[in-house]
Amino acid sequence: MPVAGVRIDPLPEAEVVAHVAAALGHGHGGHLVTPNVDICRAISRDAGLRALVTRADLAVADGMPLVWAARLLGTPLPERVTGADLIWSLSQAAAAGGFPVYLLGGPPGVAETARDVLCARYPGLVVAGVDAPPYGFENCPQALAEVRRKLIEAAPRLVFVGLGFPKQDRLIAMVRADLPRAWFVGCGSAIAFTAGAVRRAPAWMGDHGLEWLFRLLSEPGRLARRYLVDDLPFALRLLAACLMKRLLGKTR
Repeated sequence: MPVAGVRIDPLPEAEVVAHVAAALGHGHGGHLVTPNVDICRAISRDAGLRALVTRADLAVADGMPLVWAARLLGTPLPERVTGADLIWSLSQAAAAGGFPVYLLGGPPGVAETARDVLCARYPGLVVAGVDAPPYGFENCPQALAEVRRKLIEAAPRLVFVGLGFPKQDRLIAMVRADLPRAWFVGCGSAIAFTAGAVRRAPAWMGDHGLEWLFRLLSEPGRLARRYLVDDLPFALRLLAACLMKRLLGKTR
């Protein structure tokens, strides 16, 4: 179903995990994106970024405004499905199925900590590798080639790429053909959340669409412009447009 110009798959988290696990079991790879307001705002202005998202095999709503927008359009989504939650549930499925995992992203040492946390939570989980590329690596051919080499040599089946949009999804588009049996998950800050390097909002704030406020209060200098100047007005316009579309539909 289209929401804010993005095709969203109306699946709860459990069904997303089941879908990915089944595909892995059959030797099929894929790309999972978790659009939020910031991603929708970016792709609304850039056809190239929109193509990155629309080419993904699965897209689930990581953001309550998208859930609310779908509800206003009369096509409700079952729930919000976040990368920060999927890193846990998909790792659990990977441990059960024997699928090696790779963690790509975060500051130095963060992916290693996340690996240790996940392995302690899910005995039997195999983490084939971790990598924390230096800032700006995507603009250096040698650094980019090194990231690609290490990933291919690790031969994972499930790759969490936490570099932020669109950097993570551009990298995924570049390396998918090298690992056709792997699933790639663009997961934003999920690796840092898992490691405890960044605090995540309480569940009740996420459920009420207030996770952005928690993060803003935690990192005002870095996130004030993104949330207050860019994302909040876009979200309000989106919800107003969906409400108007619904009201106009009822009057016809």
